[in-house]
Amino acid sequence: MDTLAAPLTIAFDYTRSLGPVLGRFMAGLRDHRVLGSRTADGRVHVPPLEFDPDTLAPLTDLVEVSPTGTVVTWAWVDQPLEGQPLDHPFAWALIRLDGADTPMLHAVDTGTEDKIKIGLRVRIRWSPSPTGHIRDIACFEPGTAPERTGHEIGDAVTIMTTPIRLHYTHTTSVEEDRYLRALAEGRIVGQRCPACCKVYVPPRVCPADGVAPGEVVEVTDKGTVTTFCVVNVPFAGQRLTPPYVVAQVLLDGADIPIPHLILGVPSDQVRMGLRVSAVWRDRADWSTTPENIDHFEPNGEPDAPYESYAEHQ
Repeated sequence: MDTLAAPLTIAFDYTRSLGPVLGRFMAGLRDHRVLGSRTADGRVHVPPLEFDPDTLAPLTDLVEVSPTGTVVTWAWVDQPLEGQPLDHPFAWALIRLDGADTPMLHAVDTGTEDKIKIGLRVRIRWSPSPTGHIRDIACFEPGTAPERTGHEIGDAVTIMTTPIRLHYTHTTSVEEDRYLRALAEGRIVGQRCPACCKVYVPPRVCPADGVAPGEVVEVTDKGTVTTFCVVNVPFAGQRLTPPYVVAQVLLDGADIPIPHLILGVPSDQVRMGLRVSAVWRDRADWSTTPENIDHFEPNGEPDAPYESYAEHQ
């Protein structure tokens, strides 16, 4: 039987606030202007620094530099990756803009590798839809920029959002493979540490003894809430409307809790010791994934005594 493997993606939108220096820099890019910061030694840094590296003083003196510059060094990219500035071969290059004393890293679109070289004069190709982001510079291209005719720089940018995407293929271990295939049958299995005899769900190397899991143990889909949190803050991609509860559930027969949703009860009625049962998705939707269990909900049993879960808080 082949080991389970699946393509997975971790994705989130990285959002950061910008201070007065980077906020003005991004506003300048939005308005087709490039700003740098002048340090105490008179050098102009692009992108701008917020603090002088020698004196540590805040830098507030921003000066405009040219959108034209010179390639200092470069590396060719034959096969661009998702999220890179261009979808065809290009060069990553350090480019020193006229009026700046430090180079900035960006893409240069020359079409073919034989056209990129140290000393090449390049200009900014601006994005057709500027938003106040480093990507307002679509890339650089050979040539010089015409004299600036753009408008004055508007209000500083305060927030910048960058999508982050990581694609990878996850291949399961023998133990994880067994655990996931059991879920596809509506069963939950763990494995017992041969040293301390604790049952871990999902199976794993024992964190206390550092030994591989041994005996396979089937546990129930009922358990006890050992601790929990109430989610009150909305966030991007959220599937449930707050408030709702995420809890640690200690399944009967296991010695380590699993995190899961607690639904079917108002969030202010969830408590430690609450007895819950798994609510499985429709069997037709089952596959080799923990998502076969949609959530847990109270099953009406009396609360578990504190001593039964005290070490799991």
